[in-house]
Amino acid sequence: MTEDRRLAAWFAQVSTDLLGGATEDLTFEAVVRRAVEIVPGCDLASVTLRKRRGRAETVAATDASVERLDAIQYALGEGPCLDAAFESENMVVPFVATETRWPRWAGSAHEHGLGSVVAIRLHTTDETLGALNLYSRTPGAFDAEAVDIALIFAAHATDAMSKARLVSGLQGALESRHTIGIAQGVLAIRYDISYERAFEVLHRFSNDRNLKLRDVAAQVVEARGLPAEELDPT
Repeated sequence: MTEDRRLAAWFAQVSTDLLGGATEDLTFEAVVRRAVEIVPGCDLASVTLRKRRGRAETVAATDASVERLDAIQYALGEGPCLDAAFESENMVVPFVATETRWPRWAGSAHEHGLGSVVAIRLHTTDETLGALNLYSRTPGAFDAEAVDIALIFAAHATDAMSKARLVSGLQGALESRHTIGIAQGVLAIRYDISYERAFEVLHRFSNDRNLKLRDVAAQVVEARGLPAEELDPT
């Protein structure tokens, strides 16, 4: 078997492993765990997800020290992982100690024992999810081959994460619809109104309190009716 075919077979197995995660969280955890195993020179790994209003959040990390390294970037508002998630596709930092693109981050990261970093944008044709962050305690740890392997792994990781998010979203939508349906039934029976009117009540309550409809429905199901201050469903 040629080296290229061996690598293709290897990554096919990696992809299968990543797609085997039963939930989003398990998939994220599998991504960071496998990253350390697969990418040469990688000691620590994390996944940064983009959030609304330019925020970022670490959703998986190999240990607590990685979360601290990510938190430095979030607090300072600069660093390779943030740029990979929001600005550029891939960022390579061969030597943290002499890095000048993000001077405040580099100084703090070096003090925490970081030697080199690779941050790769996780994106599909439709959206950018965030970044895969690969950390090494050794300066110059990621050579060209290591970066190539990281890029291939990131593509498989993105596919697995996208599918996990889709499944999670569908499950959440089904659960929300079920809860809303039960809440409609509770209101219809409790206040002798139609199901259509019950939905209007839920929607109005959602708008008035600036709450998600599914959260309002869950409150109604738990209370078996409207809160005391909202007893009139008309």
